[in-house]
Amino acid sequence: MKKNNDKTNVMRILDQNKIEYKSHYYYDTDAISGIEVAEVLNENPKQVFKTLVTVGQSKNHYVFVIPVEKELDLKKAARSVNEKNVEMIKSKELLGLTGYIHGGCSPIGMKKQFITVIDETANDFDTIIFSAGKIGYQVELSINDLSKIIDIKTEDLTK
Repeated sequence: MKKNNDKTNVMRILDQNKIEYKSHYYYDTDAISGIEVAEVLNENPKQVFKTLVTVGQSKNHYVFVIPVEKELDLKKAARSVNEKNVEMIKSKELLGLTGYIHGGCSPIGMKKQFITVIDETANDFDTIIFSAGKIGYQVELSINDLSKIIDIKTEDLTK
């Protein structure tokens, strides 16, 4: 059994930047989907977010962070980054592009910093919960603190 003091790269980045966060662990559960993760953590699924990586018509990549219970509206997402359209990247491209695997992708600590847009509903909460960069690990922090590490903006992104 892993100990709760296991740190992910995301947690180390937050520590280095003296950003307060709360860690959540679910590695000893069968939770796979974001909604299942919210359930096993006993958290509001509107406050638990997933990280999605897309590619625009320009071939630029974009990161969208949305509530686990919602679906990304590709038209709204494209508008938010001034693209004609965006599409999800293929799962097999994720690791090489971001350094993360499907299910463990975090907006913090990617190999390269991409334009990151967070669904505006994040503003409804003091903190949001999202992947700590490894399956089974989540971090919880405020949007304000997140913006100290990565450049973010909030927009309406979901269907």
